[in-house]
Amino acid sequence: MAIDIKTKEYKTVREVAGPILVVEGVEGVAFGEVVRIKTPDGENRLGQVLESSKDIAVVQVFEGTSGIDTSETSVRFTGEIMRLAVSKDMVGRFFDGLGRPLDGGPEIISDLKLPITGSPINPTARAYPNEFIQTGISTIDGMNTLVRGQKLPIFSGSGMSHNELAAQIARQARVITSEESFSVVFAAMGITHEESSFFIRDFERTGAIERIVAFINLADNPAIERIITPKMALTTAEYLAFECDMHVLVILTDMTNYCEALREIAAAREEVPGRRGYPGYMYTDLSTNYERAGRIRGKNGSITQIPILSMPDDDITHPIPDLTGYITEGQFVLTRELHNKGIYPSVDVLPSLSRLMNEGIGEGRTRADHLGVSDQCYSAYAEGRDIRNLVAVVGEEALTERDKLYLEFADKFEKEFVTQSSDENRTIEETLDLGWKLLSILPEGELKRIDEKYVKQYHPKYRGKET
Repeated sequence: MAIDIKTKEYKTVREVAGPILVVEGVEGVAFGEVVRIKTPDGENRLGQVLESSKDIAVVQVFEGTSGIDTSETSVRFTGEIMRLAVSKDMVGRFFDGLGRPLDGGPEIISDLKLPITGSPINPTARAYPNEFIQTGISTIDGMNTLVRGQKLPIFSGSGMSHNELAAQIARQARVITSEESFSVVFAAMGITHEESSFFIRDFERTGAIERIVAFINLADNPAIERIITPKMALTTAEYLAFECDMHVLVILTDMTNYCEALREIAAAREEVPGRRGYPGYMYTDLSTNYERAGRIRGKNGSITQIPILSMPDDDITHPIPDLTGYITEGQFVLTRELHNKGIYPSVDVLPSLSRLMNEGIGEGRTRADHLGVSDQCYSAYAEGRDIRNLVAVVGEEALTERDKLYLEFADKFEKEFVTQSSDENRTIEETLDLGWKLLSILPEGELKRIDEKYVKQYHPKYRGKET
């Protein structure tokens, strides 16, 4: 990332606090400006202006401030905002959180360098998301469908299977109604070396690396670098989508680590904290990332976004999932109850939601019976779960025959529909047919949420497939 050095050098660092430098005696410094920092031992580091007032500038240092001496460190303001050199050659490559190659390959050489803050999409220019993205995962495709141009997060918990789910989505996701190229931009923030090795091995083993651009920030990298990582990924996605006409799926994991970095910076700046110590502007900051998903009229490409966050203490009311839910169009929820049963993926369809699902399913997109099957499975599973809780109180002997059928449905729904292996890629037809197989447990008269013509067309009894 070449940046011209245009202005004079300062040796007036007044204070170092965490990842923050305070430089005094500066002139003409602007917010967001890139800063070059040279330590006493000759090491060069990169920073960005967080705040400037009168003759003082507050600078965040991406590589951390260890080894910086206030009297000997020199600071140079470049007059440029941070940009990323972009090219289609990035596909199939791994980079660190600041866009530097991690795979031993060459630097990206390109005349096109885009600002990492992106360009806001004019709301009137947005095209409405309405095309189905197939992930091969039944709980997503069948029950909470992902639509091209949507932003739909995964709410998980510590130690749960969100990394495996993220890798599976990255491998399997595709737009089945379009012939345009499909790519995945993967950004990992604050992950361990073990997690990083898992993603790299998985993408290389399955050949998915051929369509993936990955940005990886490790847990032992400076926390401040996590603020830049998703912006690097989204800038790459915008280039591939709107300049190269590709469909791009952006996976951001883990947004909780990103928000912790925001809190660390806010604490270093001695800002007045908001809820649970997070900065009051966290909602605005998250929205600047999430709102970079979408489609633009007249452009063939699109950006679909799946942010992943691990909820502290599995608390869905925590500020990070709470604010994320306000900005995005639903959520997939992974629950500890299903995880402890050994069910993968542990997606609980009851609290999960895709607000744009109805726009991306039906005749010509998935199948005409999709909505009815989804609604009926949801209703039957919810009733079966309620009956399961009742059994814990009154015992199974007190159940009616109808209750026992719904209890059987709930058990088989978890074992056959929710559960699938991490390399199982189900088509939407296979998912819907599986839903019909389970619904055949119930009397035909109970299928009140499905149009009768679809019952006659797809029910296993009428297709000669009832078991």
